[in-house]
Amino acid sequence: QVQLVESGGGLVQAGGSLRLSCAASGRTFNSYAMGWFRQAPGKEREFVATISRGGSAVYVDSVKGRFTISRDNAKNTLYLQMNSLTPEDTAVYYCAAARYGSTSYSPSYEYWGQGTQVTVSS
Repeated sequence: QVQLVESGGGLVQAGGSLRLSCAASGRTFNSYAMGWFRQAPGKEREFVATISRGGSAVYVDSVKGRFTISRDNAKNTLYLQMNSLTPEDTAVYYCAAARYGSTSYSPSYEYWGQGTQVTVSS
């Protein structure tokens, strides 16, 4: 069992930055690939970024060059550094853990956090 708790969301102006954190319980964090997803009002949840157990990262095209996913296995923590934010980035952001490898396919993620709200004003 893995419990995930996101933090770091908030209100920021367009062009600003935020860093999201996802703290994982348990001693098996480094056994999981991790991902960030987001869901805007009235829209389906979408993939943002994923990082493998070894640290390889993949991003959705809309955030490439602006967002950076990273993990600190010693701290059992996943991060998402978000720069050059736009109003289109407004959403609830979720972290998730996948046992069988990094993927953009959300059903492959076994554990999910409760989400943290990110609001970008224009």
